[in-house]
Order: sequence, then C-alpha cells, then structure tokens
Amino acid sequence: MLRESYPYYLASEPAFGSAMLDVRDKYTGKVATQVALADKETISAAIAAAAAAAEPMRRMPSYARAAVLNHCIKRFQERFDELAESLCIEAGKPIKDARGEVTRLIDTFRVAAEESTRMTGEIMDLEISPRAKGYSGMWKRVPIGAVSFISPFNFPLNLVAHKIAPAIAVGCPWVLKPATRTPVGSLIIGEILAETDLPKGAFSVLPCNRDDGDLFTTDPRLKLLSFTGSPAVGWDMKARAGKKKVILELGGNAGCIVDEGADLDDVVKRIVIGAFYQSGQSCISVQRIIAHRSLYSELRDKLVVATRALKMGDPRAEDTFIGPMIDEKEAIRLQEWVHEAVDSGATLLCGGKRTGPMFEPTLLEGVPRACRLYREEAFGPVAVMSAFDHFDDALAEVNDSTYGLQAGVFTRDLYRAQKAWNELEVGGVVIGDVPSWRVDHMPYGGVKDSGVGREGVKFAMEDLTEIRLMVVRNAGV
Repeated sequence: MLRESYPYYLASEPAFGSAMLDVRDKYTGKVATQVALADKETISAAIAAAAAAAEPMRRMPSYARAAVLNHCIKRFQERFDELAESLCIEAGKPIKDARGEVTRLIDTFRVAAEESTRMTGEIMDLEISPRAKGYSGMWKRVPIGAVSFISPFNFPLNLVAHKIAPAIAVGCPWVLKPATRTPVGSLIIGEILAETDLPKGAFSVLPCNRDDGDLFTTDPRLKLLSFTGSPAVGWDMKARAGKKKVILELGGNAGCIVDEGADLDDVVKRIVIGAFYQSGQSCISVQRIIAHRSLYSELRDKLVVATRALKMGDPRAEDTFIGPMIDEKEAIRLQEWVHEAVDSGATLLCGGKRTGPMFEPTLLEGVPRACRLYREEAFGPVAVMSAFDHFDDALAEVNDSTYGLQAGVFTRDLYRAQKAWNELEVGGVVIGDVPSWRVDHMPYGGVKDSGVGREGVKFAMEDLTEIRLMVVRNAGV
C-alpha cells in the first residue's frame, strides 16, 4: 500500500512545504495518499541548487555516474512490487501492465549505466588544404548544464526514466516536475537517488501546479527543457523558453497499415494490444487502422470479436486488460468525440459506452476525416477503421495528419516496406507490427506536431551535451 504522505525532493533532500496534493486511486476515486506540493520559491531554490551543482556533476567521473545508475537498478528490483502497485493505484494501470513498466524502468537505467562510460569524441585530420598544414583537431562531448524536465501521467516511471537517467549518465543536474495526477512513482525514484553519492543539489523532484511550474520553462539558469505532453502546451513552452534548447515529445494519432496477404490472426492480436493497452493512453497507440480492401471485412469482424472479449475492471485484478482512464473528464471528452463521429455518419462497431472514468474499448468505421476522432489524438481506448485499394493510398492516408510520431505496416513485400520507410512522415516506421511497439534504447520521437528531438538513452545523451572542439597547431611543421 502507498504511504500516508510523501515529501518532495529539494536539492537532493526530502522536504515538506506548506501545501499538500491529494493523489487519487484512479479506479475508486478515493484519495490514496498525499504528496508535498512545491511553490514558486521552492522551485527557484531548486534551480539555483542545480545550477550550482553543474560543475560538481561535470567533474563526476563516468564510473561514479554508472555506480549511481546501477544502485538505482538494484533498488528498483528490490522495490519492484511497491513500484508496480503505485502505478496501479495512481495511474489506474492494470497490474500486468504496471509490472511491465517497472521492467522498462529498470531497462532504461541499465542502458544509461552502460552508455555513461561510452561518451566518445573524435580525432580529426584538419589538413584539408595547404593553409591547414600542421593543424589537427579533436572534439568531445560535455554536459550542457542544469536542465528541467516535465513528465506526463501515462508512464509515470519510464517516461521519467527517459529524462533523468540520460542526465545522470552525462553529468547534468536537473529539476523534475512530475504530472500532478501521478507523482508518487517519481518521488520513490527521488528517495532512491537520495541514497546515492550524487552531489548536493544534483536533482530535485517537485510536484507543483502549472502556474508555479512556469519557471521550469522560463528560468534562464536552465540550459535545456524536455517536455512530454500535449502539443498546445509543448509548443507554447518552446515559444517562451528563451535561449535554452527544447526537446518535445507531443503525441500523435498513429496509423497502422494492414497490407494484402497479412496474417490476420497475428494482426488482430497485435492491433488489439496496440489500440487498447492501458486504455489507449499512449501517444503511439493504434488510432487509425487502414486495411487493404481484400481483407478489410474479415479483419473488421475478427477485431470486433477480439475487442468485445477484453476484460474491463479493477486494475488490481490479474485478468483486467482495460482499466480506468486517468479521470472522468477525459472519458467524457472521448465519449463526445465518438458521438460526434457517429452523428457525422460513422458506424459504431463496438463499445462506445462510459461509466465514470471507465470507457469501453471502441471501434468505428467510416469516420469522416474532419472529425476530431480522426484528426486529433484520442488518447483513449478508441480506434477507427478504413479500407484502401492501392498501397500508395494507404501511405497518403497515414500522412494525412498534423502528427508524425510512429506508424505500423503489416506487409510481406520488402519493396513496400522500404517505400513506407522512405515516404511516411513519421519519426519511426515499424514493419510487421503496430506503431505502439517501443524498446527503450531506440531513437524515439516525432515530426510535425509530434514534437522535436529524440528520446532513447543514447540520443537523449546527445541532446544533453554539447560538442567542444580543440585545435592543435604544430608550429614546427
């Protein structure tokens, strides 16, 4: 069970402020615990501490940073069940999915520990013309300095890990604003980090309200902002961030192409998971299913049967697949989008009903492209179906979106797979599977309204560093 209350972490130390934040069990709606709520003065003090810690963090040897990350891995393993239960309660995540996220948390820290000793540079021959005779160069990566992170509610452990583990690996101090609806997991991580030998002020974990949290974006002492969340909020942050580097992961409405000749039983199994895993609250959940007309009807019928068979209920139950959405307000919004689509001519194939924050897994077909359910990110257990006759038409339909995070393509044609990789306007193309697939060391991020920059430990480390060049003149040459 969760504790009665949790402190925030200010400059590596636990502390309580003057206010507390209620964290609710997303299935029962009852208050499950309270966490300390940081105010603007606390956030400013945390940023000052991070800025002061930049030099000690930079000087920390790579083996020492690896030791910090490995300590975290050991403690995550020891507290595995506690971390999974926190996800189940604060995020409403079915317990099997919660255990999977804890496993990914460990994976991400493990990759970061390995990469922390692999920050390499390059020796350069600069003698490209007579005027450069006698000159040589070399470059290395150095940490960018104090940075800020803002994480979302849907993966309260692993999306935090994708920000803080690379920062520790390169030697950047940081301040983190976790989602106010799911702050507990990040505070447990803070508790574990407080056991390590990180320099004082190297990290702060501060649940706070949005207005006070504006300093995470605007404070010039911070050299980088990494935000995961909604496009409207993310692009506004980028506009106000000043001179700092900004990394945005902003979601999508992922398309999944099912080409002729695909193994439908395999496709159905993967799409059901990709569309409805953790109630569709993933930025790469399958939202648009685009199937070849020769198999469309059979695929539709199989998907309807499989979708109706999914178990809804208490996320603590081992056989629950669909838990609650993050809150009733989001479920109401999604229901309105479904009704709008049906009123505009779409056919509801299954689902569509809501009880509090619980929303049935839902399939529709014939959704007009002007509807929000087609154009915007649903971020819930809903997918829409359409048919295509020519592969080029399917590619064009995937690209008919302001988003471009990932796409899935079920095809057995090597040339079509290559064409999809060349032509789809997305950050990643997954062949033979759903766009929802991700492993934690691959470059992950999008184009268009899906953001800018890449996560994945090695690639995040590059964003958290700058290249520093040294040129040497051999005067005797």
